[in-house]
Amino acid sequence: MLSHLAGIVVPVFGHLKVTTETGAAPPAGSIIIANHTSLSDPAIVLAALHRLGTEPIVLAAAGLWRVPVLGRALTWEGHIPVHRHDPRAAQALQDAQAALAAGRSVLLYPEGGLPHRKGAREAPPRPFHPGLFHLAHSTGAPVVPLGQAGARALASGGLVQQVARLLTAPLHRPKLYVHVGAPLRLSSEQARALAVARDGLTRAWYTAARRLGEPLRLVGS
Repeated sequence: MLSHLAGIVVPVFGHLKVTTETGAAPPAGSIIIANHTSLSDPAIVLAALHRLGTEPIVLAAAGLWRVPVLGRALTWEGHIPVHRHDPRAAQALQDAQAALAAGRSVLLYPEGGLPHRKGAREAPPRPFHPGLFHLAHSTGAPVVPLGQAGARALASGGLVQQVARLLTAPLHRPKLYVHVGAPLRLSSEQARALAVARDGLTRAWYTAARRLGEPLRLVGS
């Protein structure tokens, strides 16, 4: 339901363009990783994946389950709450392992929370938390990097700015880009695995972000 709803709502607020490295959707049973820049990007990512025929199980901040209606929808669809800095955090990993074993793809944000920066400009993905490594290492699932750009044009800055951006977005429909990279197989060494995953996500983000026309430099180039 949420993926279908995102597929309907997001094009009202912006012009969404989706490309893939392989010309195909992420394979079933993948760990999809996306860069997290704005409150609006989960909807954009779900809309893009829905367009590709993929409806993932999402690992999301547990606080979202306290939002009326949204929390019930998240539970109904089997999405996974992440209780950060809490003994229940390990349960999210177990639930994600079970979803992958059942052939479902899982979407997670390896950077964790939102960046503490203002303005709508793009920036490359921040360092990853180790949860991605533990999930990939324990399941052997491929990791698919998904880079998104433009979400901060819908929601960034202070509360007043975010409300203003959302209210005016249907009028000017900002450009929203999503690029899905090729699947990665991570090594069994944590630091190396996270570096490879972050590089893959950075390149997918760069492919999406350069379409916005901002002056960007690919890290490491």
